Amino acid sequence: MNKIEFEELYPLADYEKIRDDFRQSIMEEKKRRRIQIGPYVSLTFENRETILFQIQEMLRAERLADPAKVQEEIDVYNDLIPDEGELSATLFIEITDESKIKEILDRLIGIDQENIVYFQVGKKRVPAIFETGRSTDEKISAVHYIRFQWNPTTVETFRSEKENYLVVEHPHYKERTLLSEETKQALLEDLDQVDG
Repeated sequence: MNKIEFEELYPLADYEKIRDDFRQSIMEEKKRRRIQIGPYVSLTFENRETILFQIQEMLRAERLADPAKVQEEIDVYNDLIPDEGELSATLFIEITDESKIKEILDRLIGIDQENIVYFQVGKKRVPAIFETGRSTDEKISAVHYIRFQWNPTTVETFRSEKENYLVVEHPHYKERTLLSEETKQALLEDLDQVDG
């Protein structure tokens, strides 16, 4: 998937004019890219459009217009766009009961370890690769950036398999979610893109 270029961004005044419509279209796009796994974990799969929206919203919130600062934001967010043969997602640990935040986060320490979060595609697993630096042995972030690297054979199995799951297999959190056909198609759109 091609990265976002400076020239693609709307200047702040122009963005305000299209923001409501753009925001609505991104919210619809994110609905088909969001997967809830059990009560506390969700993943939202990113693409160029969702990242472009995040950049525009960051520039709007920070009132950034300086080209060097804008380029810094583009560079940071471009890292979230999946490369060829990848899916990229933001994993959220969502706890609405404030009195339980620390307890649940502490129980989920280690969720970022190898083979804890993965796609189950037939008999194959596609494990999540977590961005480093978001947790320690004593503390874990509620937001993680992850990638799934796919080979062509597994993509074809994913395409033809009727039941594909996203799984969390943590000692204190064992949950799995069957992907809807709509979500599967959104992810295949990403996997079918070739950088050019």
